Amino acid sequence: MNKRIVYSVVACFVGLGLGYLVFKPSEEKVEDRVETAHNHEEAEQMWTCSMHPQIMREEPGDCPICGMDLIPAEAETSGLSANQFRMTDNALALAAIQTTVIGSGNTEVTNGLNLSGKIVINADETATQPAHFDGRIESLSVTSVGQQIRMGQKVATVYSPALIAAQQELITASKLKESQPKLYEAVRNKFKNWKIHSSILDQVEQSGEPVTRFPIYSQVSGIVSEIEVNEGAHVMDGKPIFKVNNLNTVWAEFDAYENQISRLQNGQQLVIAVNAYPDKTFKGSISFIDPILNSGTRTVIVRATLVNKEDLLKPGMFVEASVTGAQQNFSGELTIPASAVMWTGERSLVYVKPNPTQPVFEMREVDLGLKQGAFYQIKSGLSLGEELVTNGTFTVDAAAQLRGKKSMMNTASNNINTAEAANMKLPIAFQNTIKAEMKQYLKLKDAFVDSDTMQVSRAAEELLDGLSDLDASILETMERSHFSKIKQRLQAIIASETLIQKREEFVVLNENMVALVSAIQSLNPTLYVQRCPMANDSKGAVWLSESQEIENPYYGEAMATCGSVINTF
Repeated sequence: MNKRIVYSVVACFVGLGLGYLVFKPSEEKVEDRVETAHNHEEAEQMWTCSMHPQIMREEPGDCPICGMDLIPAEAETSGLSANQFRMTDNALALAAIQTTVIGSGNTEVTNGLNLSGKIVINADETATQPAHFDGRIESLSVTSVGQQIRMGQKVATVYSPALIAAQQELITASKLKESQPKLYEAVRNKFKNWKIHSSILDQVEQSGEPVTRFPIYSQVSGIVSEIEVNEGAHVMDGKPIFKVNNLNTVWAEFDAYENQISRLQNGQQLVIAVNAYPDKTFKGSISFIDPILNSGTRTVIVRATLVNKEDLLKPGMFVEASVTGAQQNFSGELTIPASAVMWTGERSLVYVKPNPTQPVFEMREVDLGLKQGAFYQIKSGLSLGEELVTNGTFTVDAAAQLRGKKSMMNTASNNINTAEAANMKLPIAFQNTIKAEMKQYLKLKDAFVDSDTMQVSRAAEELLDGLSDLDASILETMERSHFSKIKQRLQAIIASETLIQKREEFVVLNENMVALVSAIQSLNPTLYVQRCPMANDSKGAVWLSESQEIENPYYGEAMATCGSVINTF
């Protein structure tokens, strides 16, 4: 019995020992699990703001922009650069986003450059019918614009006291023409300057009675484009009565973009299509290329003169032209589809996909060359083999804006440096003074909106005076730099003589003011960071406002509503 118990106890110990040896976790595996758990814990220690996802911090706290509590960041945001962002597979499918790998293609151009424009009046064939003497218009046969006028046609009847007096001289001189022929010729020649027909003068001499109503005959032919007078109106010598256009020839004017100018020259043949006559084409040649670029549209006018004897081409008609001899070969050049490009002012933007296996995107600014058909030549900004978005580009840009990333509206030069804002600390007393002076800043901004130069200087002086008592020595280097630049820009605004110069200084002031205000806690009322992409020579500029409504301080009434809200404090 005792032996049986002893054997059983021994068997149990042996079994436990074997089990420990078989199932014992290795030290390496334990360490791996600990390290994995540690790494996992570290990966989950990133915190962000639900309203400003560009904020990424390693510990919980408040958002440095809006003051909201930070929340745990999604794991998928790790490993991305500052301007990269991730889209879900569902978002990609809904937006029908397509990408293309850039290749050095052989884009052979076989057709001519295409231009769009319209038919306009040939200004060289515009003529004016003037009055040749002072008087009052008794009757006018030119009554409507578009009326056909022929040379020699009677167009008006005028009562002229000056001509009546001159006729009395003529009657007297005609009686003395035998004895004083030179006097007679001199008096009669005066009527030639007034374009009075000789038959009327013969009638006056024969009857001895002056004519009180003088007819005016047209010296031009064409279609009436302007009528300058009405019946009963007084006309003066040399002043126009009406204007006419000869539509036997017209101009076809086209807009050519900057990157097309090098391919155009005088004398190039055009094949022109008109929407009104889809089965008919017209031929012409380039007769004029405007030497001045339109800075607003970034185009130049290209003109051709067209024969219009059949009166088919009407001013205002839209036309398209194919320019022969403007072929371009992109063979061997780096090209991308035109659908991939977004335009914002003078900047050309695309979205690239850095990792072909992940739905991660990043905005890239590119320098474009010539365009032909559906392709752009790339001068810089992209390289062979990169993958870029060719369909759904604006949807990707919208996603970038929502995540606070670099996008069409948010450029790196005008976004708040969130890393800087997160590290800036302002003493409470300093914050309170800045908050109190925001009312004066808003007065300064409103003065710029009203384009009131004197009020701008006055408001800048008052704001500078309100900030002068602050002790900048208690600030850290970064905060002190922003505050110093704000005071410098205020002094420059006061010293500047023109409103343009003051607005240039206001751009720099706002960059520093926005950065400083971003470090202030508990703003009341809420301030909105607004941005105009056209200001600062199309580089964009920001300002602060207590209203979401856009009132642009950089352009005043010229572009009062240009801009958008890009952030909220």
